[in-house]
Amino acid sequence: MRKDSRSGGHEDPGPRATVGPAPGGTAPGARLRRARLGTFAYFALNGFVMSVWVVHIPSIEVRAGISHAVLGWLLLCLGAGAVAGLRLGGSLSDRFGTHRTLPAAAVLCSGSLVLPGLAESAWALGAAVVVFGFGNGCMDVSMNTHAVQVERGYGRPVMSAFHAVFSIGGVFAALVGARTISWGWSVPLTLGGIGGLCALASVVTAPALLRPGTRAAAEAAAGDAAPKEAGVREPAPVRDVPVPEDGVRGESTRGSGAREAAPRPPLPRRPAPVAESLPAPAAKRRPPRRVWALALLALILMLSEGVAYDWSVLHVQTVLDAPAATAALAYGAFATAMTAGRLSADRIAARFGPVFVVRYGAGLAAAGLTAAALSSWVPLALAGWAVFGLGLSGCVPQFFSAAGHVDAETSGANVSRVAGLGYLGMLAGPAIIGPMTAFMPLNMTFFLPVAFCVTAVFTAGILRPPAPAPATGSPAAAPARTRT
Repeated sequence: MRKDSRSGGHEDPGPRATVGPAPGGTAPGARLRRARLGTFAYFALNGFVMSVWVVHIPSIEVRAGISHAVLGWLLLCLGAGAVAGLRLGGSLSDRFGTHRTLPAAAVLCSGSLVLPGLAESAWALGAAVVVFGFGNGCMDVSMNTHAVQVERGYGRPVMSAFHAVFSIGGVFAALVGARTISWGWSVPLTLGGIGGLCALASVVTAPALLRPGTRAAAEAAAGDAAPKEAGVREPAPVRDVPVPEDGVRGESTRGSGAREAAPRPPLPRRPAPVAESLPAPAAKRRPPRRVWALALLALILMLSEGVAYDWSVLHVQTVLDAPAATAALAYGAFATAMTAGRLSADRIAARFGPVFVVRYGAGLAAAGLTAAALSSWVPLALAGWAVFGLGLSGCVPQFFSAAGHVDAETSGANVSRVAGLGYLGMLAGPAIIGPMTAFMPLNMTFFLPVAFCVTAVFTAGILRPPAPAPATGSPAAAPARTRT
């Protein structure tokens, strides 16, 4: 039997209770399921657009007439634009709603895809990637914020599946990009055509998103407060208790009829509407420390993830002297394992909780990267990179989900803080690992991300939400008993 979450006997790992039946008798409603499909579509579109850009980077570099070193600095400009987009997109999502900001950001991201393909100088390319990165940052935080709203409505983890679809969209884009390059299509034509189609798809998908005031949005808003189906105890409801004429209820209505020495305010005859129980406006609240703790964990694990993107192929090729075609399998093994892991991470999180996913996932990632770093046998190194990707696959989505659930009114801003520091970690990966290779072999530098993964193992408990404080004077305020 599960223990009472308020007594401290039960370790609540996060949002895992299923949503009770909606007012119309469906759980979740058709509108909420449609919103989930729409969110899948936006994640797939974002992964597709970003991978099309990555596939064409060599051609864009040649067209602009720049060196690898200049390209590296310009990629930092793209990251800076993305971070700016994350911050602004989070605030706009909270103010205007993701049903408005997500389609607009998706159109901006898709439409600006053609700009790098038109650039013929370093300055033009720099301006183009800043705009493209800004659009991608706005889209990223908007779709993750909407994913949190959908997850709140479902009342169980669904975030990792969205990120898995992002990866699948990227794989499909790599195949399409390789084909268009083999056909000899020009870069501006390819990027412009794909960007236009993705922008159109963004507009077509917009009606599927949750809108404030709809029944599906109400289901999402009430998702965290409907734990009946999962067997979790709710705070006792405020009962319809008759109130004496003087507005004060005695401590006991039986026996002597004595009243409390200190009178209490009148009790309502029915529970207050949801709108009256909402927290103070977002602009008057500072982000909780827990959000920054989640952001720091996202930073170190996304830095570790970035090591695979930037150094896995180079490690197998230069340290193990593998052919270029074989070395390319290192990233392929990592990406494939990460996609597969994200497809199953939601079910694991629903059963065991997000703390379990991060703690054991980060431990598995540390073991995999250690094996890859110490191996002198190529197949074992490839297996190590695959295990590394499998371990990390479900970690970062848990941070986004937890940040979005801290405060429903500021979920966009909180997700942007976590995502912003996370992407900063991805950008910092090459800048940290590269200089370290001047003092030690490349494979030895991998023990820095190993240490970061071990840190996540011991700090994963931050994902456990604090127990809700019962209202003073209500029956729930009485000391809770542990049930077994």
